[in-house]
Order: sequence, then C-alpha cells, then structure tokens
Amino acid sequence: MSSNKDKYRQLCETEGTRIPLFQQYWWMDAVCVGKQWDVLLVERKDGFIEGALPYLHGRRLGLRYILQPQLTQYNGPWYNLPDGLPDATRIDFENRVGGMLAEQLGKMKVNIFSQHFSPQTTNWLPFHWNGYRQTTRYTYRFPSIADPDALISQASGARRKNMAALADTCTIDPGAFSPHDFALMHQHYWQRRLGSDLLSLDLITRVCTAALNRGQGLLWALRKEEEVLCAAFVVYDDRCAYALLSAVSEVAPANAQTYLDWQMIRHLSSRTQAFDFEGSMEQGGEFYYRSFGTEQTPYFEITKCRPRLLRYLLKL
Repeated sequence: MSSNKDKYRQLCETEGTRIPLFQQYWWMDAVCVGKQWDVLLVERKDGFIEGALPYLHGRRLGLRYILQPQLTQYNGPWYNLPDGLPDATRIDFENRVGGMLAEQLGKMKVNIFSQHFSPQTTNWLPFHWNGYRQTTRYTYRFPSIADPDALISQASGARRKNMAALADTCTIDPGAFSPHDFALMHQHYWQRRLGSDLLSLDLITRVCTAALNRGQGLLWALRKEEEVLCAAFVVYDDRCAYALLSAVSEVAPANAQTYLDWQMIRHLSSRTQAFDFEGSMEQGGEFYYRSFGTEQTPYFEITKCRPRLLRYLLKL
C-alpha cells in the first residue's frame, strides 16, 4: 500500500508547477535531510487528491511539533482546485478540504504547530474553526517582472546612479561559485555580522545543488576584476522567484547587492512572473525591501499550541 509521501511524490510529478516550489516533494526532501517530513492528504474514494499539506515534524523534550523548515518561505495547504470556479464555490471547496486537513492535524495530538501559508492562501477559516490562531506577516514583491526596465525606473535616482557606476566597473559571474563555496562565503558573511550563521554549510550546499540541478535556481556573483563583491542565490518556478540567500564581502561598495538583484530579475523576466524579496518583518529590513518599489504582500502565520502555555515557548 502506497504511503502518503509516495502518493504525494506522484502528485508533484503529475501536477508539476501547479504545486508551488516550497511545497514540492523535492524541496521538502532537500530542506528536511536529517529531520522528518510527511504530508497530509484529502483523497476521494476514486483516488483523486483534493488537497495536501506537507509538514516538517519532530519531537523534543517530550513535545511533538510541526514547524516551518529552514529556507522555506511557505508550507500550508495546497488545494487541487478545478479551473474556473466562482469565488463562492472556491471558498466552499477550501472550507471543506481545509477543514479535513485541520481535523487530521487534530488527531495527531501535536503540541506546537506553526506554518506560514502562501500569500495565495487567503482563506484560513477552516483552521480558525479548528482552534488555530493567525498572525499577518508581510513580504515584498514585484507582482510582475515582465518589464524590468520599468521596475528599475522606480528606484531612487541615487540608487540608479550607483548601479550605473557598477555596470561600468563590475561584471556578473553566473559560474563564480560551487554551492559549497557559496555556503562558505555565506557562513563567513553572517559570522562577521552576527557572530554565527543560523544555517549549516550542509543545508545551504544541499538546497543550492537541488535547485540548480532542476534548473530552478540561480547562483550568481558580482565581481570587480578578481574580487567577488557579493553573491546571491535565487530559486524560482514559473509563478515566482524568491531571493533566498545572499552574502556581501567586506569591500563591496554601496548598492552592490542591489545591482546584482536587478540583473537577476532581468534574467528571470522571461522565466517567471513575479519576484519575492522575502522581506523582513524587522523595521530596517522592511524599509530596504520596500525602497525597491515593491508591493507589500501579506501572508498568514498559523499557529496552535497545546497546552496554551506553550505559546510563549513558540515565541522564544
């Protein structure tokens, strides 16, 4: 008898990019090595899968948890919606299938649940009805990158001037790094900034390798002669690209990372529809991502703690 993961692997292969990147089987495999992940399914009697919810799970100090995997912007439910549904029928479908997923979660007796739902998942009512809580978070996006020159024109005059100067003195190098070498640069960058990198070398290397091998990642650097000024890793499907990781050298001039981001957006403009900067909820980071001329885009963090006292542990 096939497991839920076996069925989900087949579903991802069949549906392709209808299932967003961060909910794909191969992505969960890459970010959850050394950990455990599984998937809940809502399946009709004829075998048709109406909905799925992939999740990272584990147990610590006797507590069972489901949490957002590292480097994964969104999990949450995926609905196998028929095409052309009117809003009222779509909501009925989401309420029914989402409610069935939430009921399955309830039977698992999880102590701590926390997932980020995709911005496309705007209906969290079936989880609310099952005792879950919602916090609105924000990212910053270009909903369309079809005309990158028009997007660049939204940047400040000083920023455009600095980027023009970099264009005269620097070069883009799409093959500067192997995934492992980029992971080392990322580690050194965050050690310099914060004293440590929250991401392991193995995780960064594995995720970069998986996305590049599937043709769904870019790993680019900006050079001035032989000096690498900055590097960035972006993942994408045919709906959206995500600025996942970056690292900046000590000698990088102002706006070096910005210039590299714009060149990657230009390259991706024919490959995907949108670009997500994965903007920070921190005040300084929020201003930086908004200053590109992006749109503030809400998404939901859905949580549940049993007993409720564990909510304070989740915050920590």
